[in-house]
Order: sequence, then C-alpha cells, then structure tokens
Amino acid sequence: MKVLGIMGSPRIGGNTDLLLDEALRGAESQGADTEKIVVDKLKISPCREYYGCLRDGNCVISDDMDDIYLKLLEADLVIVASPMFFYGLTAQVKALIDRCQALWARRYVLKQSPPDSTRKGAFIAVGATKGKQLFDGSKLTLKYFFEAIGVDYADELLVRGVDKRGDIKKHPTALQDALELGKRLARG
Repeated sequence: MKVLGIMGSPRIGGNTDLLLDEALRGAESQGADTEKIVVDKLKISPCREYYGCLRDGNCVISDDMDDIYLKLLEADLVIVASPMFFYGLTAQVKALIDRCQALWARRYVLKQSPPDSTRKGAFIAVGATKGKQLFDGSKLTLKYFFEAIGVDYADELLVRGVDKRGDIKKHPTALQDALELGKRLARG
C-alpha cells in the first residue's frame, strides 16, 4: 500500500506536521510505504485557467505539480493535512488542489477512468479557534478534491483550540488519534 501525505502547513515541526507524521507512522506500522510532500517547499503556481487541460488532461503550466499528479494517482491512500487560516485551507495546499483541475478534466471532460475506486483519502486539520463551523468549508473542498482524483473521503481528524507551535503535544488525545487514523486507514 502506498500512502501519500500532503503537508499543507508552512510551519515545519508545527502541530499539523506532527499530526501528519503520526498518521504516516501509523500507516507504516501496518506495512504501508509512505511519502510526505511538504507543499510549502515546492514551486506550484496557481491555476491560471488556461484550459489546456480540457484538451488532453494535462496542465500547460510546468512546475513541481508535474511530479505530484502521478503521485496522487498512484497512492492508495492520500492524507491532506492543513492548519486552518481564516476558516480555510492554506494557500499552499489550495494551489495544489486547484491545479488538479487537470485531473478533474481527465475524469469529467475526457471521460478517462480514475485509478482503482477503492482508494481512500483522509483530512487532518488543526485550528486555533473553537468555532462550530471551523472545518466545514475545508471539508467540502477536500471531498470534491478527492472525488476529482478518484479517492473516497474516508476519515478525518479535526482538532480545535490548538495554535502555538507544539501545543498539539499538550492535547490529551490528538497525537494518538493521528497514529490510530493512519493504522485504521492502512488496514483497510
């Protein structure tokens, strides 16, 4: 099993990063091969609506997304992790998602079948506030993103009220919850 972790936070070693690492560790404990992409370290231009993808399913912009498309399609499990910025995903991970318009075009315009439909996706998110609707918009974005790449939204770990770097270590269950999420998803 191939597990792709997409780290959408610009804060390396921060709360989101620690949770994603635990989820990947959980998946590895079940025999999965894992890879972590730190989106902030990549060169990903935003979607420019050139619509070249509508012709052949490929984006006309050439940057680090060229390698990401294949990884997204080969992964059995995709875990997207992001802190909440103004009740939404970070700009870094949103740019990656928006550039998957090319994969959307393959599926819905060009009618190309996505990979095996048993692939799963999970969302890990951390937000400083405790707002009731803190994750609602981001969950909807992830559901449509996963659908476009042929992945079922299967699980989530959403943590409210955590902000300062490393504060997730003080949360009573979050790191263990992330480890269990990775194990559960890798077991199928």
